[in-house]
Amino acid sequence: KVLKMDIFDRIKNMKILLVDDDEWIRDSLSLFFEAEGCNLLTFETAEEGIEALKQHTCDIVISDYKLPGMDGLEFLRRVKEKQPNVFEILITAYANYGILKEAKMMGVKDIIPKPFTSEDVETSLARIIESGP
Repeated sequence: KVLKMDIFDRIKNMKILLVDDDEWIRDSLSLFFEAEGCNLLTFETAEEGIEALKQHTCDIVISDYKLPGMDGLEFLRRVKEKQPNVFEILITAYANYGILKEAKMMGVKDIIPKPFTSEDVETSLARIIESGP
């Protein structure tokens, strides 16, 4: 098991991008990552995330499934095309079998069910970092 300090030491120099239409989730995860000294870019829509990825490469992309416009799986599919080595995490309150199966087939590294805590995000990050690209 990776210790908390250890996981943040390992992701400190990584660029992390979050797409979630819930402002509260964006704000609270921003504060959480900032407190750990990590670089988190946040966006409300997948389309904004795609635009940002034209200027930035990211190491970890976290996306909500249910977004206005393009859904999280389509967004992660497009991210993967442009940046094949990115770690992808899907957040969803709609974790039905079809979504989970599609996410796994696409190579999404982890799925965090809603509601979630910062500890769940930490555990997910530890899991994906341990498993490698």
